[in-house]
Amino acid sequence: MLHFSTIAKLLLGTSLTLGLAASAAGQSKDVTPKYSNEFLNIGVGGRALGMGKVQASLATDATAGFWNPAGLANLKNKYDAVLMHSELFSGIVKNDYAGFAMPLDDKTTIGASIVRVGVDDIANTLELVNSYGYIDYNKITYFSVADYALLLSYARKIGNVEGLSVGVNGKIIYRNVGDFANAYGFGIDAGVQYNHGNWRLGLLARDITTTFNAWQINTEAFKSSANVGVPTPKNGNEITLPRFILGVGRSFQLPGQFTALAAADFDITTDGKRNTLVSSSFASIDPHAGVELGYNNLVFLRGGVSNIQQIDASISGEKEWTVQPSLGVGVMLSGLRLDLALSRLAVEKLGGTNANSIIVSLGYGFK
Repeated sequence: MLHFSTIAKLLLGTSLTLGLAASAAGQSKDVTPKYSNEFLNIGVGGRALGMGKVQASLATDATAGFWNPAGLANLKNKYDAVLMHSELFSGIVKNDYAGFAMPLDDKTTIGASIVRVGVDDIANTLELVNSYGYIDYNKITYFSVADYALLLSYARKIGNVEGLSVGVNGKIIYRNVGDFANAYGFGIDAGVQYNHGNWRLGLLARDITTTFNAWQINTEAFKSSANVGVPTPKNGNEITLPRFILGVGRSFQLPGQFTALAAADFDITTDGKRNTLVSSSFASIDPHAGVELGYNNLVFLRGGVSNIQQIDASISGEKEWTVQPSLGVGVMLSGLRLDLALSRLAVEKLGGTNANSIIVSLGYGFK
């Protein structure tokens, strides 16, 4: 049996090596935008979002299809389903998720996840001014901007290494901007999880083959634009470079019927220098951490920090470090799981308004 420290070093070395290699390949062409398909990094599930999006080494329910498909191999129920609805920026942005997973045998599990992030009822005022130069409010129409992802997952336990599992996602992307533009994309994620005693390790390689979005622009929809001289967007491809997420966690048995779980994830992006705690032209590393306190495996209290970055203070103009805190509670009873989370962005220092995000997720495991 492989020793725990050997596998830990292997996961760390693999994540760093792949991250630097992908970064060098992407920079040689310099055609990839930052934050491509970033809607998939908002996260799903009340438990995860209450813990600062720390799940690469922890997820073992239906949400593992999103966070790390290898975790599906450790599914505790015959069937597992999760629904989530969250609202960001005081309800302007809606983030919805549905996931399902089921084992095929004692080693293999499959799953499916659907994600939608969108803004609805956006006013289209391109035809507000008629041909005579008068404003005609009857010409206002409304449209939605939404991003969708379908993830199909496969996970399997490695028989000769106890506690080790691997998984893969095939994902289809659809992005829509009303009647103006849409894009289709396809990508692959791969992950591994390793459990040893009270320790948990995980590694997710998201968009490991790069993900391509092919944009189609409806040029007719832009002809009525009053912005004379503004060029109409053209068809093109958007490439998402790989992101590697290395996770580690440890559980503790406290006095009485109390338990504790502490974990941290390290997001390694390869699309250039980002505003993260560790930032370079080769790779940027964004750490986030979370804790979960439980009582009798029934009630849970959670907290986490993520999105560590420097911003300009609104008054002094000096740069200062900020974090995004999150809190959550959960109840689990007879297979039913109800998780609530609250997260807040630090945009008020930039002159922003209420940026609370409210997350509600409901899960059920069928024995």
